[in-house]
Amino acid sequence: MNIYLIAVGNRMPGWVNEAYQDYAGRLPRECSLKLIEISAGKRQKGADLKKIMAEEGKKMIAAIPKSCRVIALEIKGKSWSTEQLSSQMENWMQGGQDIVLLVGGPEGLSEECVQRADLAWSLSPLTLPHPMVRIILAEQLFRAWSILNNHPYHR
Repeated sequence: MNIYLIAVGNRMPGWVNEAYQDYAGRLPRECSLKLIEISAGKRQKGADLKKIMAEEGKKMIAAIPKSCRVIALEIKGKSWSTEQLSSQMENWMQGGQDIVLLVGGPEGLSEECVQRADLAWSLSPLTLPHPMVRIILAEQLFRAWSILNNHPYHR
């Protein structure tokens, strides 16, 4: 199973890329995490944010590989404990379908992305910086995998 992380933003600080790659690299081939970056629209003073979100959303939807289950990262989504995420991951792996995780820009996901998703997942009721979301997702996916495989990482 492949997990595709489709995220708005392509100029992350080095520490973000390093931390993301560290956790993503720990996942085995049968559960690999692949990042697809979507360039963010220019948010200057007076910019039409709804238009920018819609354009980003179109790019995100176009980047979704065929036959994938799509999960939108949304504050209004369902929250899972790490153990529940592990159970979700087990179901995903048994289902044989690749997974797509959609992470929007500063204003969130376009309505089109939310409608396209099969499920909405909330990492936290807190507002998290988008670079941190990548790291948290990679770490939690590795942790969920480690639970399934009795790896000592999750204690």
